[in-house]
Amino acid sequence: MNDERWLLPEGIDEVLPPEAWQLEAVRRRLLDLFRTWGYELVIPPFIEYLESLLTGTGRDLELQTFKLTDQLSGRLMGIRADITPQAARLDAHQLRRDEPTRLCYLGTVLHSRPDGFAGSRSPLQLGAELYGHAGVESDVEVVCLMMETLAAAGVRDVYLDLGHVGVYRGLARAAALTAGQETTLFDALQRKAEPEIEALVGQLGVAEPLARMLLALAELNGGAEVCALARVQLARAPADVLDAIDYVEAVGRELERRLPGVPVHVDLAELRAYHYQTGVVFAAFVPGEGEEIARGGRYDNIGREFGRARPATGFSADLKTMLRVAGHPTPVEEAPRIFAPAIVDAGLDAAIAALRARGRIVVRELPGQVGDAVAMGCGQQLVYTGKGWVTEPV
Repeated sequence: MNDERWLLPEGIDEVLPPEAWQLEAVRRRLLDLFRTWGYELVIPPFIEYLESLLTGTGRDLELQTFKLTDQLSGRLMGIRADITPQAARLDAHQLRRDEPTRLCYLGTVLHSRPDGFAGSRSPLQLGAELYGHAGVESDVEVVCLMMETLAAAGVRDVYLDLGHVGVYRGLARAAALTAGQETTLFDALQRKAEPEIEALVGQLGVAEPLARMLLALAELNGGAEVCALARVQLARAPADVLDAIDYVEAVGRELERRLPGVPVHVDLAELRAYHYQTGVVFAAFVPGEGEEIARGGRYDNIGREFGRARPATGFSADLKTMLRVAGHPTPVEEAPRIFAPAIVDAGLDAAIAALRARGRIVVRELPGQVGDAVAMGCGQQLVYTGKGWVTEPV
């Protein structure tokens, strides 16, 4: 027999006992947390027509999306690689509210290639999105919820990266870069490859002072003082760039007040999800992990693509990555499992039903089965004492 037939594709994983129940326990806890913050649960479809699924998201998400042909309509469909655009569609096209709307979700997404989140191609994505408010307050709310989510999942020692895509986008626009040139320079900035950035700026013929300001972006990272330094080094930048720096500073200042003790690292070349986000961006990291464990930001343009422009901000994370990073299992069963014998008895049936109604786990023996109570993971058993069925230690 060829054992390779049982191999899963690279980056596709499965969750086995007891980790699956641990995952489910945390899933319930986090959705309950979102509910206490006023976020309503939505369950978008796993697959949609491609033009709807990729509306307003840019080329990055298109490359991550598995595509197939619908056998009923003949139209091209896509398996979702990110739930955020789906939630934006629901807000803009289905709910159509005027007041701020808070939505949350949790479901599997599928990537054609690994993209952060521990190299998985099938993350269990959870997230929260806030629509209908453009301002520091909504961005700060989402960041604070993200941090509380990580804490509820058992993740510790988290620090934040904070940036704003408007800084780079405004400089690139002022330098009259084409879309291709902007993307090439963006890739170099993400890698902080300063010699490459300098060479690219020269090759693209960017004039002073924009050339010097683009070069400065790679070094504009650190603590809260970065914003003050940026105002000096980017003093001759367009007004929208300076506004973006002010916005980052305001968000950082409020986060320091709301999240005392959480390190906030400002990086003005931090451009995750650059192609569909429009404002402040943020990511959560823990020591020893090369990739972020949660990320988010403002993306005000997607709703416009669905016919209704609405400010939007949110975050997402992979639940499986969070549990791995937490490093310790979450207890699920507080009481020992109970083993019931394979006996036909109305009193036994009633005792089992009563125990299960109280939330106890009762495993009933099957006639002729292999394995006793211990083998079945039970610490107690039901025994008949003459007065009725009672539980006793195994």
